[in-house]
Amino acid sequence: MSEDLYQKGINKIQELTASPDDNPTGAMDIGEKFKDIAPDLTKYVVEFAFGSIYSRPGLDNKQKVLTTITALVAQGKPQIGMHIKTGLTVGLTPEEIVGCIIHLIPYVGFPSVLNALSVAQDIFAEQGLTVDTSALL
Repeated sequence: MSEDLYQKGINKIQELTASPDDNPTGAMDIGEKFKDIAPDLTKYVVEFAFGSIYSRPGLDNKQKVLTTITALVAQGKPQIGMHIKTGLTVGLTPEEIVGCIIHLIPYVGFPSVLNALSVAQDIFAEQGLTVDTSALL
C-alpha cells in the first residue's frame, strides 16, 4: 500500500510540475537535500502531501495550488517560489497569482505580501512573463 501511495504522489507531482520521468519531482524541493540526515523525509512528503492531500478530490489543481500559495504567503515561507512555478504550470496566470497575493494584505499584512510579490516578480522575470496591469490603473 505504501509504495502505491508513493507512486500516486509522484504521479501528482508530475501532473503539477510537468516534470519528466527521469526527474519526477522537477523544481519541487521536497527533501532531497536532507538525504544524509533524514533519508525518509522525501518519502513522507511524496506520500502525505502529494499522494494523500494533493490527490484528494473536491478542488482542481489550480484551486489547490492557489490555496497553497495563500498559506505560504500567510506564513512567510520560502517554498512559495516553487508553488508559484507550479501555479503557472497548472494554468494560473500571473494576474491571478498577483491578485491572490494582493488580496491577502488585510489578512497577513504588507510585509508578507511584499515578500511574496518579490518572489513572484523574480519568477515571472525568470520565465519571461509580464503582468497585465492595465485593468488596475
